[in-house]
Amino acid sequence: MQKKRATTGKKTRARKPARAPRKREVRDFTIRVCVGTGGLAAGSNEVIATFCKELEKKGIEIPVDRKCVDNTGCRGFCAKDVLVDIIQGDSLFTYQFVTPKMVPRIVEEHIINGRPVEEWLVGPDYHAFHSKQTKVLLEQCGQIDPEDIDAYIRVRGYEGARKALSLTPFEVIEEVKASGLRGRGGAGFPTGLKWELCSLAKGSPKYIICNADEGDPGAFMDRSIIEGNPHAVIEGMIIGGYAIGANQGYVYIRAEYPLAVKRLRIAIEQARQRGFLGKGIFGSDFDFDINIKEGAGAFICGEETALIASIEGKRGMPRSKPPFPVNKGLWGKPTVINNVETLANLPFIIIKGASWFSSIGSEKSKGTKVFALTGKVKNTGLIEVPMGITLREIIYDIGGGMEKGRKLKAVQTGGPSGGCIPASHIDMPVDYESLAGIGSMMGSGGMVVMDDTTCMVDMAKFFLSFTQRESCGKCVPCRIGTKRMLEILQRITEGRGRSDDIELLIELGTDIRLSSLCGLGQTAPNPVLSTIRFFREEYEAHINKGICPARVCKALRQYVVDIEVCKMCGKCMRVCPSGAITWQKKQPASIDKTKCIKCGACYDACPFNAIL
Repeated sequence: MQKKRATTGKKTRARKPARAPRKREVRDFTIRVCVGTGGLAAGSNEVIATFCKELEKKGIEIPVDRKCVDNTGCRGFCAKDVLVDIIQGDSLFTYQFVTPKMVPRIVEEHIINGRPVEEWLVGPDYHAFHSKQTKVLLEQCGQIDPEDIDAYIRVRGYEGARKALSLTPFEVIEEVKASGLRGRGGAGFPTGLKWELCSLAKGSPKYIICNADEGDPGAFMDRSIIEGNPHAVIEGMIIGGYAIGANQGYVYIRAEYPLAVKRLRIAIEQARQRGFLGKGIFGSDFDFDINIKEGAGAFICGEETALIASIEGKRGMPRSKPPFPVNKGLWGKPTVINNVETLANLPFIIIKGASWFSSIGSEKSKGTKVFALTGKVKNTGLIEVPMGITLREIIYDIGGGMEKGRKLKAVQTGGPSGGCIPASHIDMPVDYESLAGIGSMMGSGGMVVMDDTTCMVDMAKFFLSFTQRESCGKCVPCRIGTKRMLEILQRITEGRGRSDDIELLIELGTDIRLSSLCGLGQTAPNPVLSTIRFFREEYEAHINKGICPARVCKALRQYVVDIEVCKMCGKCMRVCPSGAITWQKKQPASIDKTKCIKCGACYDACPFNAIL
């Protein structure tokens, strides 16, 4: 007799049939995500991971020779990160401000159903930002995977080095001289001439150094090139090493650029594995290899002799010249030092020819220049433009004009060693001679745009404080002179300026420029001297009238309410820490000067600029 199973009173649920595995579908498309420093800071790694997860969930595969997502370097328009390209056939769509939460919809609607999410696509400002640029060095930074040597080879990578090795060193140097390429790191010395001097110098071995110690505030040109296309720099060093007869190269790069260092190490190792570095590169009898030296972040090590001392294990301090490094450089041997941007141009010059390169730019400044466009302009980011383009085109056509409709006041070029160019010179061409003629310089490529809310005295103080802090202290004019200038500027911005301070600043600045040992001291007074030259009335207002026209210097603000501008919102009263402001609804605020501590809280809080 069959026994009945005892029941527990619980209902049993029938098991659901096993779900059939999702059918895998292979689709031919490309997802490209910016993984430069700006993109990573905005969350590109999380966006990439979400794309891969969503594609897996939807059962979508890509061809076996492709990755889930292509990583790229900086796309230039950093203010729009995270930037994502979806490429299907000949169609390319770019999304801006992408977050992981947006990814499922992009996958579902765009990749699967073929309907781009229109409201998330880049707008006209994105296209305007790129349309007037001439991309040479940055062309591949946002297109190829910087950690994949094959991606570089597919865009003619290392063809320039192969071609150079088929020529004589003399022929390579002559081609570079004919191109008109000038050093992109500062004064613009002709690259071919520097190579020629080093190739003729007595002494062996010879060295070539890539100066990637980019330390200007707000500058990220060299870093972005290495992050986005490190093989171009390696190839440029191979060409330069062959031309001057050097078998060893060094990249001096600051340790604060961890992503650039990482990708450079990967690229060097990949090049070694392919036989592009090491013994008998490209099957020739030329040996060449590259080592990396990480700097500790001293701005002075951007100066070539200080950089050499640092590689040698000494304190990074400049020495007198001559002898110049091309005759007596690293370990006393002939050495060429070029910056990242200079070296990255070389493969293009060798492949496309000197005449192609010299057809870009102005009469004496050939080729393109990469700038970090920052400040009070709408479209900030990394740009590459032909030499000779005007400031107006950069600021208004590429940069989109001034933020909040403010009025352009000045542009600082050349970083802390450059000068401030007033808005009245907005139509001047951007090249070496024009910038030098107005008291500024090209420098490595920093460009800071300032509007009418900028105090030029305060701006000069900011840049001088940087160079004074970064002075190595070896020579008295720079060590002591910049300190005295900074003290005078501090006094002026605090309302304690003296009648002879302006002339004293000019005298000190002129003497420091003439007597300092290296380029840091020789250019440190530039921001002060240029602002006095073009904005002297602001200095005089600070000293003689006790006011800051831009209302930036807190000690010189009047802290009174302009009742004609006041909107009677009461925000100023709510943030006042000393109870100095009284306000009633539908009444303008008033400030009791006996209680006011001049903290500036009310000024910062007022959205209508009603506090003077």
